[in-house]
Amino acid sequence: MSSSAIDRPGLAARLEAGLHAAWQHRGPAARALWPLAALHAGFWRLRRLAYARGWRATSWAPVPVIVVGNVVVGGTGKTPLLIALAQGLRDLGWTPGVISRGYGAQAPLGAPRLGLAPVDPLAFGDEPSLIAQATGAPIAVHPRRIDAALALCRAYPKVDVILADDGLQHLALGRQIDLAVQDARGVGNGWLLPAGPLREPADRLRRVAGLVTNLAPGDSHPAPAPPGVRAATMRLLPGLAVRLVDGRQAALAALPARRGIAAVAGIGQPQRFFQTLRAAGVTPDACRALPDHASFEGDPFAGLDADVILLTDKDAVKCQGRNDPRLWRVPVTAQLDDPGFFEWLHQRLRACPPVSPLPSAHGSTPA
Repeated sequence: MSSSAIDRPGLAARLEAGLHAAWQHRGPAARALWPLAALHAGFWRLRRLAYARGWRATSWAPVPVIVVGNVVVGGTGKTPLLIALAQGLRDLGWTPGVISRGYGAQAPLGAPRLGLAPVDPLAFGDEPSLIAQATGAPIAVHPRRIDAALALCRAYPKVDVILADDGLQHLALGRQIDLAVQDARGVGNGWLLPAGPLREPADRLRRVAGLVTNLAPGDSHPAPAPPGVRAATMRLLPGLAVRLVDGRQAALAALPARRGIAAVAGIGQPQRFFQTLRAAGVTPDACRALPDHASFEGDPFAGLDADVILLTDKDAVKCQGRNDPRLWRVPVTAQLDDPGFFEWLHQRLRACPPVSPLPSAHGSTPA
């Protein structure tokens, strides 16, 4: 392979990358789609009003809920932040549990699905599987997050705070604290889907408690956080690479790579993973970008003539059964520039008013 070759991604990945690039500007394509974005904005205003007026019900869990989400489509780094929050809160005496909608789960979800690591990514989704593995916290998945939260509290009564993986727009779930995660894209061109990258209007960031900005090496900081919102910058630091077949660990610079190194990523922003590797001193000979939540079925590594293939942790949970000694995962640790962030969160949780007791049980499916 030629040095630093970029493997041509599939059609889905190319379309995804093209959309994200177009959404950074108000070009002809975005302007043509603006009427649809205006309809989207009207929908959101009506939806917000329905919950504010009580026309649609918000349901509350019996313990405080922290939602970790984003206002733009595509990965921003909320999963590593949520993992860091679980570990930080545990260090401060809390017993966190995690809920998620279970995006990417291939098994049908009826009742909420519950479990402790290891949990099957096909049954729970790739991100919930990674979170359970990285934190050791109990996890519940269901598209209706309140059902997941109630099932989690019944099955694991020691849980005293719930971290919701995504769900900033899921207004049916009551929450005490909203944390938004953004990256160098900020809010892009400031328009809603499909003319821009926003899931909801950008003014939503004025009503979150905290805004964490995930920056890769070389990224520029987007606009500052709104007044009154706790702001922090997050950087993802790679650790020792871990070979999937036997758990062997090695520093990235010491990987056995006579025939070269390849990197494969099926995440929201694959280039961020490749940037992180280069900043750590590893220049892959080939980089293959796959769509976010790629299933890794079949042979996604075909044609990669390399001794080492580096994967994100999120992708590695879907490759655990492969007998391929070339596969290594690269775990990352979220580092915040705000040393008081976890203590601030701890104090916010302690100040939360009492919550309602656990209602009568519904069905749940332990893993």
